[in-house]
Amino acid sequence: MPGMGAIRPRSLQESLFPKRGDPPIRVAVLDGPADLEHPCFGGADITLLPSATSIGEQPADAMIAHGTHVASVIFGQQDSEVEGLVPGCSGFVIPIFSKDDRTVSQLDLSRAIELAVDKGAHVINISGGQITDVGEADVWLHNAIRLCCERNVLVVAAGGNDGCECLHVPAALPNVLAVGALDRRGQPMDFSNWGYQTGGVMAPGEEILGAKPGGGTTRASGTSFAAPLVSGAAAFLLSQQATRGQTPDPLQIRRLLLDTALPCEGSGSQNPSRCLAGKLNLPDAFDALIGGGDMVQEATTSGAAVSPQCACEDAGRAQDAGSALLAAETAQQSLDPLHALAPVSSMQKAAESPAARDQFPEPAAYNGGSGLGMARRAQGARPSWISPSQSPDEVARAPGMVYSIGVLGYDFGTEARRDTFKQLMPLIDRATGNPTTDDDPRTAFPANPYDARQMVNYLGGIPGTFLGRMSEARSLIWTLNIELTPIYAIEPVGPFAAEVYQELVSLLADEVRAEIDDAYVARVSIPGLLTGQNVKLFSGQVVPIIAPQNTRGIYGWNTNRLVNQAIERAGDVSPEQREAIREGLGYLLNRIYYDLRNLGKTSQERALNYAATNAFTMMQALRDPVARNMQLDELTVEKSPFCRMDSDCWDVKMKFFDPTNNQKAKFIIRFTVDVSDLLPVLMGEPRVWTAAN
Repeated sequence: MPGMGAIRPRSLQESLFPKRGDPPIRVAVLDGPADLEHPCFGGADITLLPSATSIGEQPADAMIAHGTHVASVIFGQQDSEVEGLVPGCSGFVIPIFSKDDRTVSQLDLSRAIELAVDKGAHVINISGGQITDVGEADVWLHNAIRLCCERNVLVVAAGGNDGCECLHVPAALPNVLAVGALDRRGQPMDFSNWGYQTGGVMAPGEEILGAKPGGGTTRASGTSFAAPLVSGAAAFLLSQQATRGQTPDPLQIRRLLLDTALPCEGSGSQNPSRCLAGKLNLPDAFDALIGGGDMVQEATTSGAAVSPQCACEDAGRAQDAGSALLAAETAQQSLDPLHALAPVSSMQKAAESPAARDQFPEPAAYNGGSGLGMARRAQGARPSWISPSQSPDEVARAPGMVYSIGVLGYDFGTEARRDTFKQLMPLIDRATGNPTTDDDPRTAFPANPYDARQMVNYLGGIPGTFLGRMSEARSLIWTLNIELTPIYAIEPVGPFAAEVYQELVSLLADEVRAEIDDAYVARVSIPGLLTGQNVKLFSGQVVPIIAPQNTRGIYGWNTNRLVNQAIERAGDVSPEQREAIREGLGYLLNRIYYDLRNLGKTSQERALNYAATNAFTMMQALRDPVARNMQLDELTVEKSPFCRMDSDCWDVKMKFFDPTNNQKAKFIIRFTVDVSDLLPVLMGEPRVWTAAN
């Protein structure tokens, strides 16, 4: 079976397809305001249309670059610096990412989608998205996608770059074709999201060649740049339908691309759920399209009962997590959009056959289920923002609420900033390790700004060791880390920023204590708002910034205090039992932290993190199972059926078992958490009961 296409001489490609794409096939690019004066667009039938977000706005340079790159992958003309997949197709760019905050509301995205449908688009490319819990979106975005279904318009959307089994909208919505990113080896990129099961395909997403505003070329990585490859492939197949006198059927092409996707090979097959429904296989899709094979026959007749309205897929199918996933191509093919999807000789033979156009059945509607059953609007929840789906080091994350857990740290950003701290920090006494005013090199040595204990002393976090310098805390880049990897930068804002900085210094002071110290803190939890901005750390890593508004919800995991609470609950215990309780609680906290670690962005993650780290909850509820030497068996999060109006409630259920006796009843704790506010809140007291094993 052919792959994505062997690399062929350019002259042979031109002889096979002198004009790739057909002008009646229109592709809409909803992205940044592309620089259509770039030479690669010379002669292209492409228009820049104003949108609600671009009127009166000064476009951000980064978003112009993003839009220009994406558009060139599709429309770049032959013999130019960037040759797109379908330079012969017509289309338009509708700017949605034009503001400095690099985001667009779901409402404005919906308006842009409706504009594209009204202008006659067959394919809509959206290289952006917003992380979501179970594929939910605002009502207007659901309605816009339904309009596309009713008008038979294919929406291709980037799957997102959070590196998790999670979903983005609009990629997760019914009948949208989600796209993941492959690296040069043909394996899923680490940051490429999965969880779309049968609703997405993989395409090259590493170092994709594209046009640069003002002239020249650049390369960039992310699902943002894999998506236009799939849009171009769909437009190419639609062009083949049009040139054969058939009515272009975008939703049929979507099904064809999914059904012809190739299975995983090599290392990717060990974790097939990362590969969505498979890797894009344009040659076989082309063969099936013009050859009228069994695969197309089955796809076009699979809907037993066709609704007189739009026969759309069930939203649940688009939200499944896990799949039979598929792999990628060679490194060379991943670098160039044209080569990566170049048709092979089997297409030539079929294209030359006049009878081929008669072998493909007329387009038929699909009926995969009940439509948009998952549509909902969380009243009073956080604003919905769509952001470009570039890799994490290329564009800031979308604004939203975060409640994340990790280990507190700090960074300098630059050598100059690090050296200023080294010069300002006092000398360290060789005997005591404390700051000193003695400048005798025999008794003192220069401070090490990477030593957290010395930094805490300098900032005034440990009373009696040195004068407080809280203003210096603002000069550090505070970070929240998981396993030594920074996941967020913390930048307090507002009238209570000073108090937050003081709290950060205090928590850092508790983190550097000895583990047997009663005040030792192993983890911290930080609530905050994503600012949509990034910061570059000294290592070169780029992380998004969260902004705590005040000290509410900033907690420290005090393991020893919890152990003491559990021991008091257990009553008179032996030293052996005390140690068993300590080990059991340590196991529990590590299990929650390591096995269930997350970014704290979705409602489910925030509910889980709050239930697991809230100090009051932990002490009151967990001391019973810990005192009984029970261990955590399951921890689940599900939407709560009971919730206040204008709230977003989730049930967190923890199930414990006795490892020494499996016949004992299991101990169950359930928390209902409302995450509609920046600081989540418990709905009532934790519920506790036992259940038969």
